[in-house]
Amino acid sequence: MNDLKLINQDGQLLADSRAIAEITGKRHDHLVRDIKGYIHILENPDLGSQDHILENSNLSSQDFFIESSYKVNGNNKAYKSFLLTKIGCDMVANKMTGTKGVLFTAAYTKKFEEMEKQLQGPRLPGTYREALQQLLIEVEEKEKLETKNLVLVQQVQEFQPKASYYDLVLQNKSLLSVSKIAKDYGMSGTAFNRKLRELGVQYKQGDIWLLYAKYQDKGYTQTSTHIIDAEKAKVSTKWTQKGRLFLYAMLKENGILPTIEREGQQDES
Repeated sequence: MNDLKLINQDGQLLADSRAIAEITGKRHDHLVRDIKGYIHILENPDLGSQDHILENSNLSSQDFFIESSYKVNGNNKAYKSFLLTKIGCDMVANKMTGTKGVLFTAAYTKKFEEMEKQLQGPRLPGTYREALQQLLIEVEEKEKLETKNLVLVQQVQEFQPKASYYDLVLQNKSLLSVSKIAKDYGMSGTAFNRKLRELGVQYKQGDIWLLYAKYQDKGYTQTSTHIIDAEKAKVSTKWTQKGRLFLYAMLKENGILPTIEREGQQDES
């Protein structure tokens, strides 16, 4: 059985009677004759019959069958055909028996379902509030992904340099949190992070502080991710002893000394 092709006419899915005739092996003129008979009954219901449910049904043949036409190559004569809606296909299929009827029902049902899903596409928000919520979710997910990628970049850069013997010795020392280093300068971790941002050492991505690219491959920090549960993880960045010496030199160039050195200057004065 050939694949049934549907027509999208202003958002309405329709099947051509010629395709249906080809699929079912029925002569097209006989199918057209049958459809004309269905239309006649729909437009002229027998209200005198015992089935009075038809009296107020407001049936319209256009809901089932839409008249159309086609021409054959080399012939200007127009031949009648019909475009069938899904319920029009239902009606034709219900009149068929045996294998052909079953196969035709399976073919059009599957094809209509596939095409309807394509037309629907992704669900659009129905209200302004839903649209805003969807936008916030997308922005949050994008920011999480961006942060994750930036953390990975920093982690790769941190392990990129070939360490000298001196570097290896320093890396074997204990790692220090920013709060610990900040304490040496009489500052809070928050204030110290802000100062490093002002000096162009690091920037904030979400709630994570990351080094600028030119410092990421120097061995100044080690960044790790701690899994809290299936949905949450905490990123932690700590400074190596080499990073501590780098901060000391940079801060000193900018007139910021550790508390112990400031106290020494005061004693000398």
